[in-house]
Amino acid sequence: MKRIFLLEDDLSLVNGLTFAFQRQGFELDAARTLVEADALWKEGRYDMLVLDVSLPDGSGFAFCRKVRQTSRVPIIFLTASDEEIDIIMGLDIGGDDYITKPFKLGVLLSRVNALLRRAEQFGTADAELSSNGIRVLLTQGQAFKNGEPLELTAAEYKLLCLFMRNPGAVLTKERILDRLWDCEGNYIDSSALTVYVRRLRMKVEDNPSEPKMLLTVRRMGYKWNVTD
Repeated sequence: MKRIFLLEDDLSLVNGLTFAFQRQGFELDAARTLVEADALWKEGRYDMLVLDVSLPDGSGFAFCRKVRQTSRVPIIFLTASDEEIDIIMGLDIGGDDYITKPFKLGVLLSRVNALLRRAEQFGTADAELSSNGIRVLLTQGQAFKNGEPLELTAAEYKLLCLFMRNPGAVLTKERILDRLWDCEGNYIDSSALTVYVRRLRMKVEDNPSEPKMLLTVRRMGYKWNVTD
């Protein structure tokens, strides 16, 4: 049985989500403050985190940063803010999805199940990816270039893994967005993806202005070109 960790200060929403998740066969532990969340996180093992952003004693973003120091557990943000800067920040610091309130329960449950499926597939894949001097240790969630650690955001790490799993294949923007974020909402678009690709090039390419590995295929998408 999958265990869900919910951080949400609205008691009525906590009660509603607890009922909904349990009906779907999940176990759920809920915290309403960062203090309660810290205590639960230290004592439990969870398959997914669902985090509110605005809390009485801080932010769900802060809790996400703390979790990401030690864990790659899937994280969904629930928040009333639909500002693009907040959405991008949530994804950059390690969130896997971002849902704005009010939301449809069915959409939330669909995204939860999609992320859990993806996490299971990720865990059963090869333990390591390697090409072009880039090495990714999937079980540790770490990436290296020529033996040196790469400091990647969660979005950059996911993109790198997706490209390296599909060497030589042209991946359209639509396919990339579908694979990484399910694209059921409008919280990210092709322009944001372009920014993520540019940031990733800055970290993996020797000369980002003349990329050799992560190539743009005009009017089609992107391709991971294996040079070694």
